[in-house]
Amino acid sequence: MSIFVSAIGFGIASGAVIALASLGFTLQFGLSNTLNIGYGGFITLAAFTGYGLIQLGLGPWPTMAAVAVITGLLSVLYYQFFIRRLILRSVGLGPIAIATAAALIFIDYAIVAVAGTDVKSYGLTSGRTFHLWDFVLSSTQVAIIVLALALMLAFQLLLRLTQLGRALRATAVNKTLARSCGIRAERVTSLAWLISGLLCGTAGVALAMTTQAFDFNLGSTFLILIIAAAVVGGIGEPYGAVAGGFLIGITTELSAAYWSPAYSDVVAFLLLIVILLIRPTGILGGQARRRHVAT
Repeated sequence: MSIFVSAIGFGIASGAVIALASLGFTLQFGLSNTLNIGYGGFITLAAFTGYGLIQLGLGPWPTMAAVAVITGLLSVLYYQFFIRRLILRSVGLGPIAIATAAALIFIDYAIVAVAGTDVKSYGLTSGRTFHLWDFVLSSTQVAIIVLALALMLAFQLLLRLTQLGRALRATAVNKTLARSCGIRAERVTSLAWLISGLLCGTAGVALAMTTQAFDFNLGSTFLILIIAAAVVGGIGEPYGAVAGGFLIGITTELSAAYWSPAYSDVVAFLLLIVILLIRPTGILGGQARRRHVAT
């Protein structure tokens, strides 16, 4: 029983990071209808940028904030000068996905050119350990869980209570209709990529903080779990991304505890296949969108 509860605790910790990253990923898809494989490259870039700032003496939490802003701005530039131009040229969804996969490779090897292939580590101590029943989590893990939940709550409040949130929902549902209602759809989409970049940067540093060592393959590997979480929850649905992130995190940690950590990605995709066979639109596919429109 203690192994089960401990695995659940670690699953919640890893699920918080997956959910945060998946939320940014699904926001991009919902506003641009683009499967951005390059998102994994931004995860890696955020982790390495954070490593550089920590080496310069900046604390881990200021580093996370700085990297989030940097990644957010780079995300907007990436959309404006790459994704948007492909969309305007009426490039199909498949070719755009392939182009973003090429962008992922370019970002990864640009990082290699600067930082090399050596394994990196933030060198942070785990700090105080918290024990609750059989849950054993470090202070860093607890802080990341709280931060992730706070950011996800802030995002939901933004969607529901602000004019920008209403514009985001309207643009995601029907961009043409949103334009006819006076919404500047392109500006809203750029803001969505800014927000997704902020989430991506935060998740990249959080992932590096909770990983003992990482290299330039960090984002590419983690992208598998991000996509699985987004599809399981319902691609394009923010609530689904959060639910899928925690579900994938808990499932993979349980499989690591009772089977083998080497097969965590396999288990994630088995869960993805099962969910799609039972409910092709994902756990919250369609439901969250109708709720957004209604409110």
